[in-house]
Amino acid sequence: MIAIRKKNIATFAACLLIPALLFAKVKLPSFFSDGMVLQQQTNAKIWGWAQPSAEIKITTSWNKKSYSIKADDKGAWNAKVVTPSAGGPFSISVSDGEPVTINNILIGEVWLCSGQSNMEMPMKGFRDQPIIGSNDAIFNSTNDQIRIYTIPRAVEKQTKDTSKSSLWKNSNPENISNFSATAYYFGRLMQQQLKVPVALINVSYGGSPAEAFMSAESLTAFPEIAVPSPAGTEKLSNKNATTLYNGMVHPIAGYTIKGCIWYQGESNYDRPAQYEKLFPAMVALWRNEWGQGNFPFYFAQIAPYDNSMYPQGSLNPKINAAYLRDAQRKGLAAIPASSMVVLMDAGEEKSIHPANKEIVGKRFAYLALGDSYTFKGFAYQSPSFDSLLVNGNVATIRFKNASNGLTSFGKPLTQFEVAGADKFFYPAQAVVYRGTIQLSSPQVATPVAVRYAFKDFIVGELFSTEGYPVSSFRTDDW
Repeated sequence: MIAIRKKNIATFAACLLIPALLFAKVKLPSFFSDGMVLQQQTNAKIWGWAQPSAEIKITTSWNKKSYSIKADDKGAWNAKVVTPSAGGPFSISVSDGEPVTINNILIGEVWLCSGQSNMEMPMKGFRDQPIIGSNDAIFNSTNDQIRIYTIPRAVEKQTKDTSKSSLWKNSNPENISNFSATAYYFGRLMQQQLKVPVALINVSYGGSPAEAFMSAESLTAFPEIAVPSPAGTEKLSNKNATTLYNGMVHPIAGYTIKGCIWYQGESNYDRPAQYEKLFPAMVALWRNEWGQGNFPFYFAQIAPYDNSMYPQGSLNPKINAAYLRDAQRKGLAAIPASSMVVLMDAGEEKSIHPANKEIVGKRFAYLALGDSYTFKGFAYQSPSFDSLLVNGNVATIRFKNASNGLTSFGKPLTQFEVAGADKFFYPAQAVVYRGTIQLSSPQVATPVAVRYAFKDFIVGELFSTEGYPVSSFRTDDW
């Protein structure tokens, strides 16, 4: 009798230990939740987990359409739902017999906002590091047509299928004060002009190199970069390759977006030659992961800053922000459907976190509105170096994206240098002439190479007539 009772108790206990998933609702990543925004007029991807081989039914309220799919042998499933023109709120029901309903969904424009600390820097600023004009902007930030979502920081050795939990939030002072300033200023102008809901998904972590946002497989082309072993016991940080990809990027990869804005590079400033290839490889990886082809990818060139305060900066002349800025400028050619926001007029000598984030967000927005949404009648790109022509002792530089010419706003041009065959650069006398720059130096009989504003910290002096700064550049590779 006692043995029978023990057997019955054991059986009952075993029943209690049967995974609750057998009778549980389907599970979704936290970003598929109340208040989310889906990209309009597209096939928006949605995914989650259920019992192995479970039948999943998805119903969208905007068109009453139902989709039936089957989970794989591990319970994973994914589907694409057709979205209408911007509007809402709507709902989605996801069921394997017991429904999960996502409410208050808006349909609009979804932008990924990523990078390191200058993207992460919140509207309220970092401690003792302000954002110019932020308090007024925060106070006036209430707008239920702007929604924000932040992927929480996560450093992982192995690839994760889901991120740490977070919430979709409406734009209001309490929420925006802690959200990315660059992303908010971008989204605010976008929403004003597009007049549709705008979603900003923040995937940022300060002090992180590009390789932290990349997969182990994508880094095989860079054997000099140490990739941590998933089985290793060493303590990792956001400075290690793959760690942020594993914990923050991969979990949300595939969430249907319009495009991405990116602000990073400072943590790769000591490896500019590598970054010129590494950064385009990162973009290629992300586009492959999202499965949306060459979605728009806009990035901010790092602003001038005095890196010589770091010990290595005083020992190596190429540890100089100008080389990284040049790697970004040149890497642009290897990234289709991309463009670069130039910040030569917005750096701070002693702060790696410039306080004027509004100008960054606005330039991102103008770029997206002009390039992705084909708004007309205004400039949205900085002039960029095109070609160098030498005639005698005079070098003439031509630029792209300068249809109305160039200007120094009445100030003399002092930041051009020219070198001859001896590879020694001398200050050049430079003038604007019919949309070009003509320069020469008494010390250089036959110019071979030209550099502009090629310093660690410098405030750019050359602009388009619309006020967009010209990137520092060099025509040599010395």
